[in-house]
Amino acid sequence: MDLSKSMEDDKDKLAALGNLLATTMENITSNFRLGFGSFVDKVVMPYVSTVPEKLKEPCTGCAPPYGFKNHMPLSLNTQEFEKQVKAARVSGNLDAPEGGFDAMMQAIVCHEAIEWRKKSRKMLVFSTDSGFHYAGDGKLGGIIKPNDGQCHLDEQGNYIMSIYQDYPSLSQINVEVKKHKVNVIFAVTGDQLSIYKRLSEHLEGSTAGKLEKDSSNVVELVKDQYSKITSSVKLQDNVNNDFIEIKYFSSCLGDKRENTNECKGLKVGDNVTFEARIEIKKCPENQTAWNQTVQIYPVGLNEALIIDLQIICECMCEKPWNEEKNSDKCTHGNGTYACGTCSCNEGRSGNKCECDSKDIDLTTDEARCIFGNDTKPCTGRGICHCGVCECFQRQNPEETVTGRFCECDNFSCDRYEGEICSGPSHGKCECGECECLPGWKGSACECKDSVETCIAPDSDQICSGHGDCKCGICECFESEDQRYSGRYCEECPTCPGLCEDLKECVQCLVFESGPLSDEECKNCSFIPEEVSEAEVKEPEQRLCVFRDDDDCKFKFVYTLDENNKPLVWAERTKDCPEPINILAIVLGVIGGIVLVGLALLLIWKLLTTIHDRREFAKFEKERQMAKWDTGENPIYKQATTTFKNPTYGGRP
Repeated sequence: MDLSKSMEDDKDKLAALGNLLATTMENITSNFRLGFGSFVDKVVMPYVSTVPEKLKEPCTGCAPPYGFKNHMPLSLNTQEFEKQVKAARVSGNLDAPEGGFDAMMQAIVCHEAIEWRKKSRKMLVFSTDSGFHYAGDGKLGGIIKPNDGQCHLDEQGNYIMSIYQDYPSLSQINVEVKKHKVNVIFAVTGDQLSIYKRLSEHLEGSTAGKLEKDSSNVVELVKDQYSKITSSVKLQDNVNNDFIEIKYFSSCLGDKRENTNECKGLKVGDNVTFEARIEIKKCPENQTAWNQTVQIYPVGLNEALIIDLQIICECMCEKPWNEEKNSDKCTHGNGTYACGTCSCNEGRSGNKCECDSKDIDLTTDEARCIFGNDTKPCTGRGICHCGVCECFQRQNPEETVTGRFCECDNFSCDRYEGEICSGPSHGKCECGECECLPGWKGSACECKDSVETCIAPDSDQICSGHGDCKCGICECFESEDQRYSGRYCEECPTCPGLCEDLKECVQCLVFESGPLSDEECKNCSFIPEEVSEAEVKEPEQRLCVFRDDDDCKFKFVYTLDENNKPLVWAERTKDCPEPINILAIVLGVIGGIVLVGLALLLIWKLLTTIHDRREFAKFEKERQMAKWDTGENPIYKQATTTFKNPTYGGRP
C-alpha cells in the first residue's frame, strides 16, 4: 500500500476492512493468508526533501520517509493485520509518482521474508492514488546502479538498497511475476485507472480495478478480481523466436473447438482440455539452437509442461557418399537407397520401387487409397503403393495403425489420468474409440456405470437431491442465491437457510411473543427444545440470531432430520438491553441547563466587573495627569472688570 500523505484516510479504512476481507476470502478458499507492506519513495532529492527537519517529519504528524517496509508477513491472524495497518504512519514526499516498483519487486522475490508458500496462488494487491517511477528515473537522484532483482530486506523488513540502486523496469517485474507465478491486482483511484490498465496489459496475470477514494470497496474489488483470475485458465509458453510456433486449441466448456489459449467462466470441478501444436517454421542458422526446452504453463500457477525439443535439420544418411545407387534393397535395383528409403528411377514407384509407373495410372491408384472425404492418401498415416495402403510403423511396438486406408489405430482414444481408455481394466481402444468393459462408461471409460458413489452413507438421495451424478461424481446445482458444494452436494454456505422460516414459531412457542396468533402458533410443525445456551455442536447444525421489537436478541440452533423436518434448540432467555432511566435523564438535563445558566451568569458578572474596573482605572489615570482643575482655570475671566481712576487720590 502507498502510505504517502494523500492515502491517510485509505489506511484507516483498510485496517477496518481487514476482518471483512479475511472472512470474504475464506468463503472462497480455506487456505487464505494476509500480509501487509507499504512504500513511499527513495529518500534522496528530488523525490523527498532532505532538509534535516523534513527527514524527521516531512509533514505534520508524519513518519520519516522510507522506500519499502514489510510490516507483516503472510499470516492467518487478521487481528494482527488490523493492528499493523493502524500502527503504520503515513509519510510524505515531493513529487507525484511513488516508488511502487521497488515495493513490488521486493514483495515478489523475498519469499522467506514475505513467507510465500511454494504451491499457493500468490496475489499482490497494489493500492495507490499516484503514478510510479521506473528504471532510469533514479538518475535524477544520482542513482545509476541498475536494479538487480534480488531481495534486500533486513530483519525489520526494511528495503536497504533503496538509495543505492535504480527502480526496476517493467520487463524486470514481468520476468519475476512469470517466474514466481504472482497475480497482481492494481487497486487504484479513478484518475489513475487508465494508466494502470495499460500497465496490466504488459504484466502477465495482472488486472486493474477502480478503488474508491477511501478504499471502502477494496474487499469487493479483491473478491471480483480474484474470481476473474480463478475462473479462467490461460496457457502461455516461453518461445521467443521466429522458427518455433505453438498454436493452442480447446473447446473449453462448449462443443465448438477453437483456436484459443484461454478458457473463461470456469468453476471448481470443471475440466478443460487443451491441445498444443508445435510447428518448426524453419531451421535455425545457429546449430546450438537446434535443441530447445519449451515450457507450456498456466498463468498464475506453479505448474508447467516441459518439452525437450530436438530440431532435426540434417541427416548424415542424406550425404551423397552414403547413397547406394541401383541398390539391391530396391526391387531389381530400380532405385537409390538412402536413409532407409528407395528413391525410384524414372518409370518406377512404390516403397521398394516395385511398381511399374508406365503400366499404371497414378491418379487412379492414388484415388483408391483415399478414405471418404479425406484429401491425403492413406489418411496421411501411410503410403499408397500401387493402389494399396501400407501403414507407417510406430516407434512404440504396442501402437499400431490399421485399416484399409490406415484410418484406425489403438493409441488416439481419449485418455484419463494418462492412460488410454483409463487402462486395460476399464476398456480398450478400437479404431480411435474406447470400447468399455461392463460396469464402465464415458469417452475414456473413466466413469462407473452406477450412482452408488453419489449417494451419501446416511441418505438414499442422489447428490442429496441438490445435483446430478455424472461419472460417479456429484455435479451440484447453482443459482443466483444458492450454490451447493461438497462431495454429495450436502453443503450450501450461500443458502439463506430456514432461519427466517423458523423465527416466528420460536418467538411464540418459547417467548410467547411475535406476530403469530395463538391459533397460528399451534400450527407450527415443530416444538423447540429450550436450552441454557444455543450453540453449534455438529457440522450440519446452523445458528440463527435475531432481534425482536423490544430490541432483545434471541438465538436458536436448528438441523434437519432424515425426513427433512427441523429439529430446533432455542436459548430460553433473551439478551435485552438495560432499560432507560428517563427520570435521571430529565433531572440531568434540567440540572445541566441550570448549571450552564449559572455559569453563564457568573461569567457575565465577572466580565462586567473587569470592564468597569478598567474604565475607572483609566479615568483615575487621566485625572492625575491633568494640570488644572475647575478652581484654577487659567483662561477663566470674571464677568465684571474693575479700572482704577488715576486722578482719584483716595480721598473721599
